Amino acid sequence: MFDYETLKLIWWLLVGILLLGFAIMDGHDMGVGTLLPFVGKNDNERRVVINTVGPHWDGNQVWFITGGGAIFAAWPLVYATAFSGFYWAMLAVLWALFFRPVGFDYRSKIQNATWRSTWDWGLFVGGAVPPLIFGVAFGNLLQGVPFHFDNNLMSHYTGSFWQLLNPFALLAGVVSSAMITFHGANYLMHRTQGAVFERSRRAAFWSGMVMVASFLLAGVFIGDLPGFVITSTVDPAALPDPLAKTVVIQTGAWLGNFRAMPALWLVPTLAVVAGLIGIALGTLRKPLAAFVASALAMAGIIGTAGVALFPFIMPSISDPRSSLTVWDSVSSHLTLSLMFWATLIFMPLIIIYTSWAYKVMSGKVTEQFITANDKAAY
Repeated sequence: MFDYETLKLIWWLLVGILLLGFAIMDGHDMGVGTLLPFVGKNDNERRVVINTVGPHWDGNQVWFITGGGAIFAAWPLVYATAFSGFYWAMLAVLWALFFRPVGFDYRSKIQNATWRSTWDWGLFVGGAVPPLIFGVAFGNLLQGVPFHFDNNLMSHYTGSFWQLLNPFALLAGVVSSAMITFHGANYLMHRTQGAVFERSRRAAFWSGMVMVASFLLAGVFIGDLPGFVITSTVDPAALPDPLAKTVVIQTGAWLGNFRAMPALWLVPTLAVVAGLIGIALGTLRKPLAAFVASALAMAGIIGTAGVALFPFIMPSISDPRSSLTVWDSVSSHLTLSLMFWATLIFMPLIIIYTSWAYKVMSGKVTEQFITANDKAAY
């Protein structure tokens, strides 16, 4: 059995893996939805695009649900504080996601151009809005969130929805949106041919360039952002108490982990190098390799945010000592232990059945397939 300190670190890594799994698996579905109105110029082409992800998009939602459930169970204070502070932003994500199931299921039920075009834009909203909001949320985490705890550990959020839409957070939203679009475009190239393939290839090039450029620009800004540093002694094995520490705000502090351990610079380097390689592979018409490269770029981008924040999960700009960290926002030792063994059993099963599903549904989706399966295809 792992000790409490080790389990806290393990769950920081596991939550990161779940978020990365969501970004890679559900992310390419959302990227395809974002590109739907632009790479498909007629009804058959748009049905080709939809059917590249239609059979398995709902299975990929497992990563989204599991990630949210893991945060709820492993980091209950983070879950409660984030969902109350980011309430309207989270509702916007849910409202956007509502378009996906009904869009996939009902879009092609009626042969009416207006009906189908409306659902195409609904699928665009369901694909484009969540990544943008998730990126904006991460941008706000890096600037600190306006909340504090009282002596009874009741969380009080003092910000507003419009405060979330600040310049750096919007830049982080651009990074997230471009990352997802790039990944979706590479997947579309892998599953399509002809005109849709060519348009997807151009979309991959430009979205990849935006992803790399905006990520580098965000990195420049990080050096001038106020960061958070714990100045008091912390017992990693102690019971959670967010107020039992002292935290100060220092400009450039988010680069502290990189300065202390230079090998960590490999993480943002991975994001840039893999992104550029993915762009080159797409240009050379090697979509599967480009898809793998974009997945690695996502790992680098998400990993960079995690490394910069560690050990903070949700820093507080209102009362720095209320900041939630890996050490003081977690569940009990028993809860983390039970969840660890459950994850050890069920995560491989998710990976196995997902791999099998993608193997069964591999191959190109063509207009001929759509015409031959007009009643059965999405």
